[in-house]
Amino acid sequence: MKSAKQIQESFESYLQSLDYSRQPDDLYAPIRYVLSLGGKRIRPTFLIMAYNMYADDIESVFSTAAGMEIFHNFTLLHDDLMDRADMRRGKPTVHKKWNDNTAILSGDGMLVLAYRYLALTNPKRLKQILDLANETFTGIMEGQQYDMDFETRSDVTEKEYIEMIRLKTSVLLAACVQMGAVLGGASESDSRLLYEFGEKIGLAFQLQDDLLDVYGDPKVFGKKIGGDILCNKKTFLYINAYLLADPAEKAELDRWALYDGDDPESKISGVRAIYDAVGVKNLSEKLIGSLFEEAMSKLDNVQLPLEKKSMLREYAGSLLYRVL
Repeated sequence: MKSAKQIQESFESYLQSLDYSRQPDDLYAPIRYVLSLGGKRIRPTFLIMAYNMYADDIESVFSTAAGMEIFHNFTLLHDDLMDRADMRRGKPTVHKKWNDNTAILSGDGMLVLAYRYLALTNPKRLKQILDLANETFTGIMEGQQYDMDFETRSDVTEKEYIEMIRLKTSVLLAACVQMGAVLGGASESDSRLLYEFGEKIGLAFQLQDDLLDVYGDPKVFGKKIGGDILCNKKTFLYINAYLLADPAEKAELDRWALYDGDDPESKISGVRAIYDAVGVKNLSEKLIGSLFEEAMSKLDNVQLPLEKKSMLREYAGSLLYRVL
């Protein structure tokens, strides 16, 4: 079996060799830019690793993996526009480097491009893969709408938030793992277990990203810290901080939610101070650990020898426990 590093290097070479040189260049230049920014290629790596547990010819699923990675980057491009984010992976976002209209149109182009590469999937499994992709992509859009709706609500529950991030983030990773398994010839039971493994890992990843957005190092994280706080996102941290806060702390959170002054750092530090006071960082870390253990339990039940599953286990663990 190939290591995660070997898979990533081979896939990155494939991805960067794809041709996006049609005209007009103002449509395709942002696509090339986004895909050249790198990133960990988590989703295609999971897809290829899951396939590699059942089959050796990993290059045969690179087009499917590319389709899912291009779609993922399309969502990031539009996400950045909706969130008015300035940075992505340490570089200016497309709407900052070009403009809003270019970000919308080039994002649409990436969506079409994603389907172009998904259509190159093994014809015997193509309908199954496209059906899974369509259901996944629909879920992501539903999750994004919930995310936007939550910004103007003050009564979002933890259960609602977990469902939102499951749709917006987790289902894409889960689908990638399942696609790899399906294309590799896994049983229906194994492919379902691997979907559930990916779903739990995806939830843990998103909760960790929420932590990094508040407590991470911008140089490591690749974007400015505190974006969720500035956008009044009802994250796990915010929801639980509000539940645990005393009346004075609740009033302070309410005040910051309405703040529209010209000192964003004061809002970030003010809200983070309340998070520290009520201990939601530790609460979040416990949930992340619990989700990781649930994911490992799903992987344990996949009917393959332990050595076939060890790479996937190690890769998930190495990604999850990044330094805050």
